[in-house]
Amino acid sequence: MGGSEDDLIETSLGEEDLYDVTTWEERTRTDRAAVAIYRGLTGNWRRVFVALAVLLFVAQLAATGFILFLQPALGVLTFLSVIPAFVLAALIWYGDDVQREPLAPLAVTFLLGVLFAGFAALLNTTLQPVFQLIPVVGTVAFFYVVVGPVEETSKWLASRLYAYRTPYLGAAIDGAVFGAFAGLGFATIENFTYITNALFTAGRLPMSRLASIAVGTAAQRSFVGPGHVIYASFAGYYLGLAKGNPENRGPIVVKGLLIAVLIHATYDALVTYLPLSGVAFIAFVVVYDGFFLALLYRKIAAYRHKYREATERPERTPS
Repeated sequence: MGGSEDDLIETSLGEEDLYDVTTWEERTRTDRAAVAIYRGLTGNWRRVFVALAVLLFVAQLAATGFILFLQPALGVLTFLSVIPAFVLAALIWYGDDVQREPLAPLAVTFLLGVLFAGFAALLNTTLQPVFQLIPVVGTVAFFYVVVGPVEETSKWLASRLYAYRTPYLGAAIDGAVFGAFAGLGFATIENFTYITNALFTAGRLPMSRLASIAVGTAAQRSFVGPGHVIYASFAGYYLGLAKGNPENRGPIVVKGLLIAVLIHATYDALVTYLPLSGVAFIAFVVVYDGFFLALLYRKIAAYRHKYREATERPERTPS
């Protein structure tokens, strides 16, 4: 089968405007910002990032294995806490009825999401005290300058380093799927870390109290995980779009990361300073993530529509 899905759409629909669906060009302020940032990026950052991530992953794997050996119940709680994120990632995968990706590359992307989470955790932990020196403003800046960029870049790399080099990630809709599974991997290890830290912070308490803390943390994290899936799917969508538009690949990738970072950092800032607890927190997460999930779905639906429209039109014959 020659050519890509995007080529088929463009050929069949002729002069129709397919910007942000299968093609891209510099139009908006976000586009211009993406171009400027991309031009400023140079060096062998990827190799350094991977090497550090591997070292951190080895240490993280050893620590995780030891903790699970002592407390197997933490593994169960972690699994339960990522069920909503898993369901969402599975729905995004199922929604790609153009060319559904096989499970093997999705599993690899999931594991890479777990791998790079260690790097993000190290940077966040190291830099947070510096930003906390300035009350409120410093914390908000920390979300936009460190947490958002570091975590979304980590998840993006989980798709970029493997899936992007395969034929399975050939269009924007494929990128959204791989991004979702990178986000799922990231959320899984992050949830495990939060649950474990909550127990260590609690100290020497009665077993019933420790169990309550662990379950409560797992329940809260179950509402956070889907966000990682959604934000990473946006970055993945533009990664797939970039593959079909190599002449503007860099700025397109940066645009996707900018969108993911802004959504992520804004979420963190709002949940930190808004008076949210219990039902209010759940309602906020559902509305916030639901809004951006709807935007993501519109992009995916637009691609599916154009693809079907292209495949259903009769082939043009030379006049």
